[in-house]
Amino acid sequence: MPVHTLARYQGTARKLVLAYKERGRRDLAAGLGGALGAVVPDLPAARPDANGVWWLVPAPSRRAASRARGGPHLLRLARACALRLAADGHSVAVAPALRLARGARDAVGLDHAARVANLAGRLCLDPRGLPPRGAPVVLLDDVITTGATLAACVRALTEGGFEVTAGLTLTAAG
Repeated sequence: MPVHTLARYQGTARKLVLAYKERGRRDLAAGLGGALGAVVPDLPAARPDANGVWWLVPAPSRRAASRARGGPHLLRLARACALRLAADGHSVAVAPALRLARGARDAVGLDHAARVANLAGRLCLDPRGLPPRGAPVVLLDDVITTGATLAACVRALTEGGFEVTAGLTLTAAG
């Protein structure tokens, strides 16, 4: 699965992501999500389903992190992305198809191996948010650091019968 990013995790892009994610600037969701939505149809491997619907799956957050951020920040970002796609004439749906089970720690400061171990057996499908079986999906995240989160998300979705056609993040660290 190809992964695409809008910017490096530095300078203004880093400040915007941190303001949105960690400092309560929910007003930034429209602009950040809109930036994602502007590129989704142009991602080389991404495609809508047979009915023309683009399925967006946000990476999950830990419950404690979601509470601290005023709700699931990536779900909010995915919804803003969907609004941009819809405004551009596309059929789109957001599928909060993934969840983190208890026991996952905050990944800040963890290297790749520790991130993989942290997610092992803790990232699973949420039956309440699944797209139709077999639907091609675009996986959304805010920052790709080591790739462990996206890989775990892809594994869960693929094992559940979904085709992840692309990953799209706001920024890439490193």
